[in-house]
Amino acid sequence: MKKAAGFHWSPPKGHVDPGEDDFTTALRETKEEAGYDENDLIIDKNTPITLNYQVKKEPKIVIYWLAELRNPNQEPILSEEHTELKWLGKEAAKDCAGFKDFQVMIDKFHEVIVTREKPL
Repeated sequence: MKKAAGFHWSPPKGHVDPGEDDFTTALRETKEEAGYDENDLIIDKNTPITLNYQVKKEPKIVIYWLAELRNPNQEPILSEEHTELKWLGKEAAKDCAGFKDFQVMIDKFHEVIVTREKPL
């Protein structure tokens, strides 16, 4: 999770540029905000989660994909908009995020991880 200067913690996110689909936007924003590109990540493209909420009385829709960093020691390269990045366990991430819908998303993604790691 990254922290925007003066704002809250969240994964990379941003506006869809003309000609982009949501997934392309997610990749671009992740590269711009954290320095990780698609080659740095193992992305679960099959389980996106969409959050709908209001910002300054305007509707906002954000789609998140679950991803794993291929090299857990690879340092981020933060954009100038952000002050810090930290990796957190599930409960710490939920505490840090603060928003109920975001906490539910963390639980859902955790369930995907736990289910995938179970032996067949």
